[in-house]
Amino acid sequence: MAAVAEVFFRRLSRWQADQQRESIADLYEATYRDSGDAAASGAGNPYDPVFHDRRAFLTRFGADVQRPGFDMLIATKGSAPVGCIYGYLPGRQGGWWYGRHDIAPDELGQLPDSGRLFTIAELMVDPAHRRQNIAARLQARLLVRVDADRVTTLIESSNEAAKAAYAAWSWSRTGTLPAADGRPELEVWSQWLPSATLEHH
Repeated sequence: MAAVAEVFFRRLSRWQADQQRESIADLYEATYRDSGDAAASGAGNPYDPVFHDRRAFLTRFGADVQRPGFDMLIATKGSAPVGCIYGYLPGRQGGWWYGRHDIAPDELGQLPDSGRLFTIAELMVDPAHRRQNIAARLQARLLVRVDADRVTTLIESSNEAAKAAYAAWSWSRTGTLPAADGRPELEVWSQWLPSATLEHH
């Protein structure tokens, strides 16, 4: 029997992330084509060929790489990425809050304005490599280095698998963003980071 390839985790700089944009887009397409049983992503939606268009993703990704506080981690087997997570500090005035023109939920208080809030924009795992704890390891490794008090992500209200995964990672539902711009209602999930736990609890 052939040996199972080991999963390696690697942090990418902005330049490295931009250089790997096409392979990340391949992973994005694979993730959302078969997302029915996946806790794949904070924005883990049932496959929508309009929203999940490859070109639209590449446009968002190109902008996200330039966001303040951008940080990205990939999981690879061999030379191909099988998982990816990235995030950044959302806009202070809500102008590009989660890539939408939304006001942050009241439950987050002044954190968006203080620069002490980090948002996970994407967490993806290739369908062929799920149920190997890759998503959990990606989010845990990313958050170790995040310089913020609280971390958030968005999950579609109908995505029970993603919500169950984040709940298992000690995240909790914080608020909602109403349906808009062709998107369904989204739940805001968040977690206090260890450095802020004593101050806020």
